[in-house]
Amino acid sequence: MSLFLIPSPIGNLADITFRAIEILKSVDLILAEDTRTSAVLLNHYQVKKPITPYHQHNEHKILSHLTEQLAAGKTMALLTDAGTPGISDPAFLLVRECIKYNIRVECLPGASAFLPALVNSGLPINNFCFEGFLPLKKGRQTMMKKLAEEERTIVFYESPMRLVKTLNELIQYFGANRQCCISRELTKKFEENERGTLQEIHDHFSAKTVKGEIVIVVGGKN
Repeated sequence: MSLFLIPSPIGNLADITFRAIEILKSVDLILAEDTRTSAVLLNHYQVKKPITPYHQHNEHKILSHLTEQLAAGKTMALLTDAGTPGISDPAFLLVRECIKYNIRVECLPGASAFLPALVNSGLPINNFCFEGFLPLKKGRQTMMKKLAEEERTIVFYESPMRLVKTLNELIQYFGANRQCCISRELTKKFEENERGTLQEIHDHFSAKTVKGEIVIVVGGKN
């Protein structure tokens, strides 16, 4: 009667822990945000366990069924596509339900994109805030204005297709000279960490086609 939250590599498959592999091989069922993505990892480490989809589009529908199975004694592992479950990925609802019914929940330490991006940014890391993905429309302007006054280092996730637009908005609200670091494709072959002012970072990425997973780290207001 246990739910294990298993951080999955954000790029390099070797970044998963020995313990995570042991647990994946021992559970009754693996819940995966995308079964095709998780299958690459599971096949690489010869994990042969039943796997079922668990993502933002079906989590409400199957929540009760999963909780009933866990309460009946089954063990499950939750994998998201990359990083730690619950960090801008599904997990919260299932964890909350498990706690409600006294089902054991254990989250393993492991991969997450925002921590290496934050640490290698060169910006102060003694105090920071993580905002995940900014609102796409409603509340976006209000959030930008609020964060422009934030004195802590700020960490965002962003998609490559929206990166330049977001940098334009950050310049508008934060000022062109605010320090920033963009980490792209962390742990992968073409990893890139671009540091400078928001204007310099904007100019760099405006001149190229942007691909891969993006983490934006912005210095706080002085």
